[in-house]
Formats: sequence, C-alpha cells, structure tokens
Amino acid sequence: MPRPSIRLPEAEWQDRAQLHRDRVARFAGPYLERRSHGARHPVEDFLFTYYTQKPGQLMRWHPGAAVVLAGPAALERAGWKYYAADDAGVRVDAQRFIEERREAIAFARVILGRTAARPAQFGCFGLHEWAMAYRSAVNGVRHDYLELRLGADGTDGVVDSARIRCTHFDAFRFYTPEAVPLNEHAPTRQTQRDLEQPGCLHANMDLYKWAYKLTPLLPSEIVMDCFELSWRIRTMDMRASPYDLAAWGYTPIAIETAEGKAEYVRLQRGFAEESQALRAKLLELLDAALDAP
Repeated sequence: MPRPSIRLPEAEWQDRAQLHRDRVARFAGPYLERRSHGARHPVEDFLFTYYTQKPGQLMRWHPGAAVVLAGPAALERAGWKYYAADDAGVRVDAQRFIEERREAIAFARVILGRTAARPAQFGCFGLHEWAMAYRSAVNGVRHDYLELRLGADGTDGVVDSARIRCTHFDAFRFYTPEAVPLNEHAPTRQTQRDLEQPGCLHANMDLYKWAYKLTPLLPSEIVMDCFELSWRIRTMDMRASPYDLAAWGYTPIAIETAEGKAEYVRLQRGFAEESQALRAKLLELLDAALDAP
C-alpha cells in the first residue's frame, strides 16, 4: 500500500537543508582545506577519497521519497536529476529512479538483508590492514607517507603468527600478493553477498556507500547517520592498523597483544550493534520508498 505524501512548507525544509549542510561541513570543510594545500590525513580523508560520493554531492540535502517540497525555492530542484515538479510542489521522482537503478537497488537490498541475517564474527582483529602491508620491504606500503609502528619485520611477524579471516572483498583486494594465500577466505565480488557479516568493520563502513547510492530515494539524514558511523569506524580501523599515527594524535590498538585484541573486539561489538540498527533502518526506508506514490 503506497504511503501518502508529506508536504513540507518552504521554511521547514529549508531549515532542514541548512542543518544538513552544517552537519556535512564539519567533516568536509577540513578535508577541502587540506586538499587545497596538498596535505593528507590518514583517517579523515578516507570517506572522501575511497568512496565515490564527493563533498559537494553530500552537501545537497534530499528529503527522500514521498515528500513534497513547497514554495518557490523548491523550483530549482525541478532541474535536479530524479526530481519532478507538479501543482503541489517538487518531489523525488521515485518511479524513474527505481526504473533506472533497478539493478543497484536489488543488489543493495541483497547485501543489506543477507548481512543483517548473519551472525557477527569477531575473530579478525583488524588484520586486513596488516595484510595490506605484509612484506613491505618488497611491496612497499599502501599508505606510503606513514611509518609502520613495528617496522617491516615486526609487521610481517604479526601476520605470520596470526589467523587471517577477512570476509570483505573490498579489503581483501588490497592485500599484498604474499598475503593473499594466508587469508582463510577468498572473497570475490561474486561471493560478496554470501560472505558479508555484521561484525566486519568494512561492511559496516559500507552502509554509507549503500545509503548514498540510493540517494535521493533516501533522506539525507540517514545518509549522514551512516557517514558519521563510518567516520568513527575508520578511526578505530586505523588505530588497529600497523601504522604509527601518533603524529595525528591517535593511540594504537595493539592487536598483537592480548589486551589489544580484547579492546578491538569490545569496540567491534559496539559498532556491529550500531550498524545492525542502521542496516534495519535502511531496509525499512528503502521498502517504504519503493512503495511511495
């Protein structure tokens, strides 16, 4: 049963749009400032460089499906992709989006739904980042402007003594050649839907990716909820990595020790719980959007 449309007065939706821009600016502003000077940040740049959503795109507020924007200011959006105007105002053209992005929507639903249904695994200890730096004396390191906290030999020793159980293809694909056969799984893009699980930091960071890929069908508030969660997960991910981030003010999670492993799992469990709640919300909003008039 399609939901009735919600009509937002101009003042109300413009306030929401400004709040969204302010929310984004806290993250995008420092990144754009660094970029203008050619500076890099190993934690805070990631969501703007690894993912395809650019700061200007993220800055645009979208109300989501089944919302009509009233007032003259809304007419500008009539020219935006996947928007349409009628006598009531301007709204997301959900039908056109669904028709043109059918495969992307289907894939997102499968990934979100299957990941949500699986039990979380907590035995990886963030070793995917270590596998990306394995045998760095031969391969170099992915982040070439960072030093390894334990040095090349120490990093290799941690990898050699560990069980590596990464289930996430988009982490596995950056392994050094020597690290690939050490992983207990061999994730591929084709098996992604069968392996992703809610304990994985990268699967949980990717909630942001699925949210923005469904823009403007989903409201920007949920996109930013996913972004901010991904930001905090990225911080933990790099604290547990083999890199020395003391110059940026980050204390390491020393996963080569029992204490570090315990801290990693504690934080990982918290993020898994948060991510499952957001994953359920994304699925709920997506299903509602598919029923929108």
